[in-house]
Amino acid sequence: MKVWKKCIAVCWFVAVLTVPAGNSLYAREVVHLTLDTAVDIAMGSSYHIKQLELGIERNRYWLKARQASLKSRVYMNLKAPEYKVVSDYKWNSTLKKDEIIRENTRLWQMDLAVRQPVILLGYPTNGYLSLNNEVYRYLQQDGYRDVNYYNRYYLKFEQPFFLPNELKNDIEAAKLDLEERELDYISDRMRLVDRIADDYYDLFEYTYNNTIYSHQIENLKKIAGVAEEAALLDTTRVFDKIQVQVELANIQEELSKNQSDLRRQEAESKQNLRLSIEDSIYVKPTFTFEPITVDAEQAIEYGFSLNPNLRMLAIDKRKDEIDLSNTRGWDAFHVNLEMTYGLEKQNERYQSMLEEYNSSYSTSLNAYVPIWDWGRRNARIEAEEFSLKITELRIEEEQSEIRSDILIAVKNLQEYQKRTMNMMESMKIVQEITDISIEQYQSGNISLQDILQIVERQKETEVNFLETYQGYRRSLIRLMMYTYYDYENDISLIEKFRPKG
Repeated sequence: MKVWKKCIAVCWFVAVLTVPAGNSLYAREVVHLTLDTAVDIAMGSSYHIKQLELGIERNRYWLKARQASLKSRVYMNLKAPEYKVVSDYKWNSTLKKDEIIRENTRLWQMDLAVRQPVILLGYPTNGYLSLNNEVYRYLQQDGYRDVNYYNRYYLKFEQPFFLPNELKNDIEAAKLDLEERELDYISDRMRLVDRIADDYYDLFEYTYNNTIYSHQIENLKKIAGVAEEAALLDTTRVFDKIQVQVELANIQEELSKNQSDLRRQEAESKQNLRLSIEDSIYVKPTFTFEPITVDAEQAIEYGFSLNPNLRMLAIDKRKDEIDLSNTRGWDAFHVNLEMTYGLEKQNERYQSMLEEYNSSYSTSLNAYVPIWDWGRRNARIEAEEFSLKITELRIEEEQSEIRSDILIAVKNLQEYQKRTMNMMESMKIVQEITDISIEQYQSGNISLQDILQIVERQKETEVNFLETYQGYRRSLIRLMMYTYYDYENDISLIEKFRPKG
């Protein structure tokens, strides 16, 4: 029997050691939450923020790729070899008729080019200058072998006129795309701060409500003790004792309900912060209050210059302007100039390819002249112009909304600051008034109803202070959302939230 007990004990001990720590019912971490730590946790665990960060990196590489188009590009085309053993009809000028000719050819060819965009004073002209080498071996067989070698070195210049500068527009569009992704990232971080602040201040409220109910319960217990002593001396005051006990039971029930709401809010907050359900959240209500002076016109200026929504609309406007420019170039009159100059040599012997080069050059000026398209080009231009006008109207509307929102937010902040300062003065003396009133009740100078009303007034004062302080903090965050300026730390959120890299 003892052997069996030892075996069971050993097995139980081994089982305990092999259970993963993460699966333990008692494994937990106490997370001390402030608004800043809650935001940091949310930022680190947000899948959407991570997706935006990856999107920014992707657009940086797109921009890098397009900027690389301003530099030289070296490439080679090879035909090694190209066989043609086919029959095709061709015109015979001697016989004055078509005849079917069977071709049997072999072609080995290499084209090497170094191509560079033409840039004047840092401005790409949409033209290209290239250094080229074309060399091939051409073999024909028709009962005999006819071999030709050809080699050409030449400089080539290509320049379109009266067309949109596609190279410049592509690079600018890539820069705008990257800036738009960065602004979207900053905007999402601010929205996340706002959402986390709502959760945090809900936790803050439930936690401090526990303190308010505890103060009330403590005061009622003092009154209950006084009422009990008074009932021993005067049986007519037994009703006071019973009434205080009823009040105390009601407040304890309210405390229990608030604790239940707090647990529910904690579970919701842990889910939003992607914390383990086994973790414990701890919020210590602390009231930090520093009056802030906000100039309304300066705040509006911040809103116009820092708000990402307005800047993203400006980017949309610039993209519409680029699209309009490209549309105007579509099917429009334009000219392409192409010029080459170089040296060439062809011979039946490969060894002679490096001797006595002949100069070679060419000039080509091609013009495209549209004649009639049933108004298609003009209609496309009109459509793009209307898109641009729509974006301009959206910018005006956004500016009007930002101005209105900021003025309301500044006014709310000023009112809540004033109310918070007044309530802080009231909070300094509210408990003292209650303690004096309890002494007066004990001496019989005031009735039970009077002291209960005073205790209730203390609770209302503490609740009003909490609501006012919450309003102050939330109005400060609301102003920060509209202006993208952190007035407490005196820093632009564009700089604070700008992605690294």
